[in-house]
Amino acid sequence: MAFEFRHTVLDNGLTIIAETSPESHTAAVGFFVKTGARDEPRELMGVSHFLEHMVFKGTERRTADDVNRDFDRIGSSHNAFTTGELTAFHAHVLPEKLMDATAIIADILRPSLRQADFDEEKGVILEEIAMYDDNPFWRLWEHANERFFGAHPLGHRVLGTRETVTALTRDQMQSYFDRRYCASNTVVCAAGALDFDKLVEQVKACCGSWQRGEVSRTHPPFQTHEERVMVPMKQANRAYLAWLCPAPSVQDPRRYAAAMLAQILGDSEGSRLYWALVETGIAEEAQAQFDGHDGIGEYVVYVACSPDNVARVDEIVRAELERVCTAISKKELANARAKIATAVAIAGERPDGRMRRLGSVWLYRGAYASLEEELAQIESLTIEDLLSVARDFPLRPTLRAQVVPETVVCSA
Repeated sequence: MAFEFRHTVLDNGLTIIAETSPESHTAAVGFFVKTGARDEPRELMGVSHFLEHMVFKGTERRTADDVNRDFDRIGSSHNAFTTGELTAFHAHVLPEKLMDATAIIADILRPSLRQADFDEEKGVILEEIAMYDDNPFWRLWEHANERFFGAHPLGHRVLGTRETVTALTRDQMQSYFDRRYCASNTVVCAAGALDFDKLVEQVKACCGSWQRGEVSRTHPPFQTHEERVMVPMKQANRAYLAWLCPAPSVQDPRRYAAAMLAQILGDSEGSRLYWALVETGIAEEAQAQFDGHDGIGEYVVYVACSPDNVARVDEIVRAELERVCTAISKKELANARAKIATAVAIAGERPDGRMRRLGSVWLYRGAYASLEEELAQIESLTIEDLLSVARDFPLRPTLRAQVVPETVVCSA
């Protein structure tokens, strides 16, 4: 299925991009805002995620019920998400409903932020924080990420903390919204069966009056440091372990090799960690991944095992991290390449998958790269490419974190 890339920028700085294909049976649209937890002042941690919730609470034209009914009326599959670096609102619909979906999202992105809604939703957010705090893996990830990045804003928690969310005021949220949700910091992206010129006219009618705004993202220096973190948890009955080390950024061309290296090391099945830990019964889960961020990246290894096996698991993981940096077989490279290429292609078969990829790539890199170009980069990787990125970013964990049962004294 062939896709054509289209791109324009409105007078107020709002960018509109699309991959169009008349052969598609559906269409998807998303509004991507370049703002997330890393863009928040530390005392306002969690405001981006809280604001994502508030967007669906209504506007001057629509109540919260109206928003739900209008999405239902057009048969939309819609949602939103917040990460450390972006917030997105998206919908997947039949082609004839794309303009309706675009108008609804554009409207809710100018929310009323009523005090009563704010107060009510704050309770929901606090319950969500409490729910995730009861999850051993989530607690591990938050503590590991915080300690790995230290003072760098990428260490901010997406949900925020009980303290920051409790202290947050409606006026502080409004001020944050006014600064970050401006036209120049927003990208509208679409994919599938759509008329791009018609989409541009619709976005111009809905968003042409938005303020341009002047917004930037800070990139403070990131300093690595050696640290071990152990978090006792009453609810845990297993040990949850993480190892983190620096990796290329999402803009770095070495990101493809880094992702392939992580695939060989820790895919959920058929990887080195799988054979060394899961297949042998030493651990229940063992995975590795490459996470590229704006300006920085990280490798993360995650294992769940019996508390009795923590020391043994740590020894095996560190040995596998060292070994993968020195020797990779042609078979491992071919298998990893095939898995990544398949996953990328599957995500690209649906307009909503292409839309999400398109929006994320543009926000991170400010340029278009087709799915075919990405696949070609993956196919061109050699063993030397992987060994080279391993030399540039050695897989030597600077942080090791554990969440263990309160009754366990772990010496690893």
